[in-house]
Amino acid sequence: MIHKLALFISLFFTACMVQAQVLNPVTWTGDVEKLSDTEYNLIFNAEIEEHWHLYSQDMPEGGALPTEFIYDSLSRVNNYKLIGKTLESPYITAYDKVFEMDLNYFDEEATFTQKIEVLNPNLKIIEVEASFQACDDERCIYQSKIVTFDLTTATSATEDPSNFIEDETKTVVKKDNKPLAAEKENKGLLTIFFTAFFLGFLVLLTPCVFPMIPMTVSFFTKQSKTRASGIKNALLYGFFIIVIYTLLGTAISAIFGSNAMYEFSTGVTFNAIMFIALMVFAFSFLGAFEIMLPNSWVNKVDSGANRGGIVGIFFMALALAVVSFSCTFPIAGTALLDAATKGGIAPIVSMLGFSSAIALPFGLFAFFPSWLNSLPKSGGWLNTVKVVLGFLELAFAFKFLSMIDLVLEWHFLEREVFLAIWIAIFGTLGLYLLGKIKLPHDSPLEHISVGRLSMAILALSFTVYMVPGLWGAPLKLISGFPPPMSTNSESPYGVGYMKKQVSASGEFVAKELPKDAHFGPNDLIAFHDYDKGMAYAKKVNKPVMLDFTGLTCVNCRKMEEQVWVEDEIYALLDNEVVLISLYVDDRTKLPEAEQFESELTGNKVRTYGHKWLEFQQTRYNTNAQPLYVIQNLDGEDISPTVGYTPDPKEYYEWLKKGIENFKE
Repeated sequence: MIHKLALFISLFFTACMVQAQVLNPVTWTGDVEKLSDTEYNLIFNAEIEEHWHLYSQDMPEGGALPTEFIYDSLSRVNNYKLIGKTLESPYITAYDKVFEMDLNYFDEEATFTQKIEVLNPNLKIIEVEASFQACDDERCIYQSKIVTFDLTTATSATEDPSNFIEDETKTVVKKDNKPLAAEKENKGLLTIFFTAFFLGFLVLLTPCVFPMIPMTVSFFTKQSKTRASGIKNALLYGFFIIVIYTLLGTAISAIFGSNAMYEFSTGVTFNAIMFIALMVFAFSFLGAFEIMLPNSWVNKVDSGANRGGIVGIFFMALALAVVSFSCTFPIAGTALLDAATKGGIAPIVSMLGFSSAIALPFGLFAFFPSWLNSLPKSGGWLNTVKVVLGFLELAFAFKFLSMIDLVLEWHFLEREVFLAIWIAIFGTLGLYLLGKIKLPHDSPLEHISVGRLSMAILALSFTVYMVPGLWGAPLKLISGFPPPMSTNSESPYGVGYMKKQVSASGEFVAKELPKDAHFGPNDLIAFHDYDKGMAYAKKVNKPVMLDFTGLTCVNCRKMEEQVWVEDEIYALLDNEVVLISLYVDDRTKLPEAEQFESELTGNKVRTYGHKWLEFQQTRYNTNAQPLYVIQNLDGEDISPTVGYTPDPKEYYEWLKKGIENFKE
C-alpha cells in the first residue's frame, strides 16, 4: 500500500511538472493584400522563437518534414481558386549531421504568399491549415495551425513582382532579400576562406609550385636595383596572384548567381561532374598522366612576362598559374566548385583564401630573404605530397558518386560498399607511405622519415577505425561522408545486431512478427497503432512502452541508435515490453469515418500523425518528441514520462523500474 501511494505521488508530481511542456515555437498570423477586384495575396507570417528552425516547403527526401499549407477543397468550391504555387521567403541552407544532408530552414521569421482569385463576391473569411515541423538543438515538434484571413481588411499590394524568381522546383525566392541570419552566413564565409587557405597551402607543397618560391624571390631581390624595389616587386607579384584567382571566383559567382548553382549542385548532373573531375584529378596526381594547358598558351604568357615593369610582373604571376596548372587546378577546382554550391560571394571568398596562401610566402621571403636558407630542398617528398593529395581526391570522388546512388536509388554504393572502398583507399595510402607500394614518379626510398612514418600511422589508424563501420558502427568522426545508416544492407541495425539474434546456445533465433506489428528500429517488434498494440499486450501479459516519436525526429534517432542498442536496454525492449511507436508526423490519411475535430485546437484531425499528436497532448500536455511512458494492461501509466535521455544507465533504470511496477 505504501509503495502504491509513493508511486501515485511520483506520478502526480511528474504530471504537474509537464504542465508547461506544450511547445509553441512558431506563431502564425495572416495578412491580405488586394491586387485587383478579384485577386488577393494571402500572406502567412511565421514568427519563430530563438534557437528554433521552421523548415521550407522544399525539402529533400529523408530530411525534416516540409511546411505544407492545406487549402480545404470543400471550402474553396465556388469561393476561390489558387493561382500558382505558395511562394516563400529565402531560406538558409546548412548541413545537418543527423540527417546527413543539407536542410532548408528559416530562423526568426518566414513569409509565405499564395495568390488567389475570389469567385464568391460575398466571401469574407478564408481559413488555411499550416502543417509544419519545427526543431531546436534538442527537440522537434510537429503541429498544425489554422491561419485566418479577413478579406475585408485587405491592404493595397506593395510587393514588386520583379523581386521574385521561380526555380525548377517552383519554389519562389526573392532576388534581393537580406540574409535572415547574417551572423551565420559570415561564419560560413570565414569557414570557406580558411578551408580554401589551407588548400592553397597544400598547393605550395606540390612539385609544380614549391621550387618556384626560391627562384622567384631570388629573381626579384637580385635583379632589382635596391632591396626596397625587390620587396615591392615581390609584393606586386603576390598581389597579382590574388587578383588572378579572385577574378576567377568572381566570374563563377557572376555566371551562376546566388541560387542557380545551389539548385544545380543538388542534382545528379553536378554530382556526376564532380565524381568524374575528382577521378581525373586523382589519377593525374597519382602519376597516370599530366593535365597540361596548350603550349601556345604558355608561350604567350611567357612573352608577356618579358615586357618588364608592372605589366611584366602581372604576366609572371599569370605564368605561375599556367605552368603550375596540373597541380593547382585539381585543388583550386575542387574548392571553387564546393564554394559555388553555396552561392553568392562564396566563390570569390574561396579564391581569395586560396590565392592568399599561395601569395603569402613570396611576400614573406622577400622581406626576410635569409629564411630561404631554411627551406627544405626540392626532392622526392614533393611527389609524395602530390600522391597523398591524389588519394584524398580519390576518396572524395566516391562521396559524390554515393550522392548519385542515393538520389537515383540504385543501391549499389550503400554504406558497407562505400566504407570498403574508403578502407581500401586509406589502407593503400598507408602502405604507400611505408614504401611498400611505388608509383610512376617516385624517387628511390632509402629510409622513411619521421614525418612520413607519422602520416602512415595516421592513415592506417583511420583505416582500422572504419572497419567496424562495415557492421554498422556509427563512425562519428566521418559523419556526413558515408551514406546514412539506413542504407546498410549487410548489417542494417548496427554492431551487435547478430549477437542479439542468437540464443544462449549459439543458435539463431527467428523472430515471429505478430499480426499488425512491424519490425521497428534495431529490428525490435513494434506496433504503430495504440489499440492493436494494447490488444497484443493483453494477449502476452506484458506492459506497454509508449514511444511518441517522429519520422524526422532527430533525438528519437539518437535514442534508437545510441541508447536502445545497449545490451541490457535492448534485452528489456525485446523481451519484457510491448513497444508501441506512435509517429506524430505520419501524414497517412485517416479513413473519413475516423477523422474528428481536435478538442485542443479545433482543427480537423485528418492524419494518423495528427491523431497520435492529439493523444499525446491531451494525455500528457506536451508535444515534444521523443516521449516515453510505461503503461499497464488497462492503459494506466505506471511510470513517470521521460523524454530525450542520452545516458544509457539512467534510461535503463527508468525502464527497469517501470517493468517492476507492472509485475508488483
